[in-house]
Amino acid sequence: MLTDLPNVLTLSRIAAIPLLVLFAALRTPVGDMASCVVFGVAAITDFFDGRLARSRKQQSDLGRMLDPIADKLLVAAALMMLVGLDRLSALALYPAIVIMLREILVSGLREYLAGIRVRLPVTNLAKWKTGFQMGALGSLLAGDTGAPIVHLGFLPVSLIGEAMLWVAAALTLVTGWDYLTAGLHHAKTPREP
Repeated sequence: MLTDLPNVLTLSRIAAIPLLVLFAALRTPVGDMASCVVFGVAAITDFFDGRLARSRKQQSDLGRMLDPIADKLLVAAALMMLVGLDRLSALALYPAIVIMLREILVSGLREYLAGIRVRLPVTNLAKWKTGFQMGALGSLLAGDTGAPIVHLGFLPVSLIGEAMLWVAAALTLVTGWDYLTAGLHHAKTPREP
C-alpha cells in the first residue's frame, strides 16, 4: 500500500530531490550544508524503508519497484548537481561516470530479469558500495564551503568526498560485474514456454 511507512520513506527520497537541487543551486555555505543534510536524511531512509518493511511484514511489489528507482534518482540528481555546478575535480568525474553507468546497467538487468521472474538480491558488498557512495555524495554536497558551518573548516571535506567516491566506484565495478554475470547466466539458461 502506498501509505505504508516503508513506502512513505521511499517516496520521501524522491520528494527530497527538488529540495536538494534548490539548496545546492544557491551556491552558498548555508545552501551547501542544507543540501548535504537533505541528502543525508534521504539516504538514511534507504536503510530504514527495507528494514521496516521486513519487520512489519509490509513488503510489497510496489516497494520493491520504488526503492531502487528512488535510490537512483537521488544519486543521479546529486551527481548531476555536483558536475553541473563544477563541484567535482576533473579526476573525480571518472568515478561519477562509473557510478552512473552501473546504475543504468543494473536497472536494465533487473528489468530484464523481472520479465523472466528472476530476482537479483542485494549483496553485502553492494550495501558497502551504497554506504561509501552516499557518504561521498553527502560530503561533496557540503563541500569545503558548507563544512565551516559545523566547524569542520579544518578538514578537506571535498577531498575526503572524492576519495570516498573513488572507493564507491571501485566497489561499483565489482558489484556491477557480479550483477552482470548473474544476469548473463540467467539470460543463457533456456526457459520453458
